[in-house]
Amino acid sequence: MNDVILEMRNITKTFPGVKALDNVNFRVKRGEIHCLVGENGAGKSTLMNVLSGIHPYGEYSGDILINGEIQKFDSVRDSEQQGIAIVNQELALIPDLSIYENIYFGHEIMKGLVIDRNQTIINAQEILRRVKLDVNPTNKVRELRVGNQQLVEIAKILSKDAKIIILDEPTSSLTEKESENLLQLLRDLKAEGVTLVMISHRLKEVVSIADTITVLRDGKTICSMDATGKKVDEFEIIKHMVGRELEDFFPERNDVNLGDERFRIENWSVYDPKKGRTILKAINLDVKSGEVVGIAGLMGSGRTELALSVYGNTPDFRILSGDVYMNGKKVIIRNPMEALNQGIAYVTEDRKYNGLVLIQDIKYNLTISNLDSLIEGIVINENEEIVVSKKYKNELDIIAPSIQQKVLYLSGGNQQKVSMGKVLFTNPKLLILDEPTRGIDVGAKYEIYTLMNQMVDQGMSIIIISSEMAELIGMCDRIYVMAEGRITGQIHQGEFSEQAIMELATDIKEKTVREQLN
Repeated sequence: MNDVILEMRNITKTFPGVKALDNVNFRVKRGEIHCLVGENGAGKSTLMNVLSGIHPYGEYSGDILINGEIQKFDSVRDSEQQGIAIVNQELALIPDLSIYENIYFGHEIMKGLVIDRNQTIINAQEILRRVKLDVNPTNKVRELRVGNQQLVEIAKILSKDAKIIILDEPTSSLTEKESENLLQLLRDLKAEGVTLVMISHRLKEVVSIADTITVLRDGKTICSMDATGKKVDEFEIIKHMVGRELEDFFPERNDVNLGDERFRIENWSVYDPKKGRTILKAINLDVKSGEVVGIAGLMGSGRTELALSVYGNTPDFRILSGDVYMNGKKVIIRNPMEALNQGIAYVTEDRKYNGLVLIQDIKYNLTISNLDSLIEGIVINENEEIVVSKKYKNELDIIAPSIQQKVLYLSGGNQQKVSMGKVLFTNPKLLILDEPTRGIDVGAKYEIYTLMNQMVDQGMSIIIISSEMAELIGMCDRIYVMAEGRITGQIHQGEFSEQAIMELATDIKEKTVREQLN
């Protein structure tokens, strides 16, 4: 039997003004886990969209072969009939339908002219056991955590008897534990004979799970590496991805010269009426001029809620107590505009939905946060708007044909740069970055880190919220750790370690003390 289940030969795909794929070759062996990596904009998702029929035959050149036979997919349904299914980064579930309805949506089990509900539930239970998800299939999808919704998406694909499963950034929104569970599921599916293609920026996960690793760069196949024999490390992958060696994942800081206190909150407590409880409890935190301060913690610890409440972007929250100080002076912040006026800016973790207007161009997105500075009389000075947009495009090295490029078509890393440029145009003194490198590749991460270093060198202060402990350890001067809405401790540079962060994030030390006292 031929070991190659999938082959893509000389695939070329062009969008207006951009060659997204340039004679790409991609071969996948039967029953392997094949990881596809590359910087944002390298062509990974486009290649998978060609394979899954999103870009139909005729819109690209080259050949797709399944089990040695050339395929001409005109639609997603055509590729599904050949056993190909894709789990996108944005899950395609219907929250208000039940789990079993989502699993069999579009290919319902029928009994005559009506849906056989009982048989559908029985089949759904069997598939849920296969993905190790112990839930009632009649529950609504919206009741599940994101990690479990991901499992439902995989169950949905398995219900279609998929032979080749494509996963696009499957762990990007998952906790570390959820990611470990998902990766183990992929190993189990491989043992059952399922072929898996995984796109991921998380290179640690790639080297832990891949049988073969293919690297794309600038729409071209750079190499495919066999990871079953000689161990492939992250630095080797990065060298192929970016076309150069990165000696370190994090750029070196210049001499760190911390100034006076820039920002402080005291006894900050917040109540969330929707949850019916206090979500932030007596938080005390400070940041100096030119300092990068991290906030670590597990999902649900209150990190984003802290940032949003300080920024005034929480109309439903109730501030129970606490004061905010900028440069030693107490300030009142009731909404984001007042925060910006005080020199505080926030870059959301969800750039696509809350940070950017995707259907608008770079110019629009870069200047929208501070249009008042561009108004002359009652109209916007369009010439000045162009000057400002080009300035930030150049300074942030936003890769795009022009400032008229719609943000929708930018890579994740370049979208993040636009999101940062938007708030930098407000001239902030304190920049709060919530998961600043989520969903972007290692090369773009390095560029974001370099920008951060440049900002603090100029005296700006930065608070970075991140789920990646390596990122916090590599970039911060101090790290506060949160658990269950409280600050459980802070760690200074020189004392950083993942173990120290996790002990505070899981509240192990404090729980042990409380248990001893009791």
